[in-house]
Amino acid sequence: MSANDIALFVAVFLACVVEAVEATTIVLAAGTSRSWRSATQGVIAGVVLLAVVVAVVGPAIQLLPLDVLRVVVGGLLLVFGLQWLRKAVNRSSGYKPLHDEAEIYRKQLDAARAAQNTSKLFVSDWYAFTLSFKGVVLEGLEVVFIVLTFGTNQKNIPVAVLAAAVAVVVVVLLGIAVRGPLSRVPENTMKFVVGIMLTSFGIFWGAEGAGAAWPGADLSLLVIAPSVAVFCLILVFAMSAYRRSKGIPAAGEKSPAAAASAAPATTVAGEGPVGGGSPAATATATVTAAPATTAAPATTARRGLGSRLAAIGLFLYDFVIGDDWQVAAGVAIGLIVTALVAPAWAGAFLITALVAAALLPYSIRRALR
Repeated sequence: MSANDIALFVAVFLACVVEAVEATTIVLAAGTSRSWRSATQGVIAGVVLLAVVVAVVGPAIQLLPLDVLRVVVGGLLLVFGLQWLRKAVNRSSGYKPLHDEAEIYRKQLDAARAAQNTSKLFVSDWYAFTLSFKGVVLEGLEVVFIVLTFGTNQKNIPVAVLAAAVAVVVVVLLGIAVRGPLSRVPENTMKFVVGIMLTSFGIFWGAEGAGAAWPGADLSLLVIAPSVAVFCLILVFAMSAYRRSKGIPAAGEKSPAAAASAAPATTVAGEGPVGGGSPAATATATVTAAPATTAAPATTARRGLGSRLAAIGLFLYDFVIGDDWQVAAGVAIGLIVTALVAPAWAGAFLITALVAAALLPYSIRRALR
């Protein structure tokens, strides 16, 4: 296995571990509180759907010209990477509460136990089935995205698939052994590392696909990734110092005044859905909602093909971009400028990096408003 293959394996493995941990928490809650059989059926149905997505989208992506592929993949990875880094920086600096799998697991259990028990088709517990299915699909879509983009761009989908499979198997085995949420997994640290990787590869592939030439070719990643990491750490230290200088307690903690009076502390809300937050947050928000008990109107049931396609399009837009459309637009503009400048300037590769460096603080500030 070459150095590129090892880097590909590590990047995909870490990203998939983060998503698999969150999906496992949801499935464990469904199985423990409701029905393991129905929860398992939901997992199987979700995996089958994801396999169909890979089978359909995978070959289509490989038909794109290499430069177009790298621009598209680089841009998407940059958008995703900046989203992950925004959440990781906000949590590490104390402005957002850390991801608490134990608390999420408790809420999932409470919601599952309170839900009504209904059976449909061959599923004895529809709520457990739906809870597991949505969790697997929503978390798995990001895994599929990472596997396809990394694997296709590196022309080594088998290694990417192997890394994802190993990550899922490891997390599932740990979940079975623990029989509870994997709360000791350093989710925020892993999200930080994966965000750095996604952003670094996005900067590299996006600029390269736009026509810029990186000094040292692939070796430039050894400079890009540490630079992104150092930049993020500077943001964390600066934001933490500013928060402490203003006497603002870390998210989830009580201020001295509140503690003295025993008044409830005000905490900052966690990240929102995909685009404004990660696909993981979207999964949690979606699956914890109680199922509707009233039937949809007949007009809704008779929605046409156009309405369904529009709904799918809106879901994909929210999954990739969401309320981060300004960041996505900034990435697109940066890649366009790089493509225009690259033929005349050897330093055009710097444009994408500078755009990313400007967009990250901007997106962090927007998230904290």
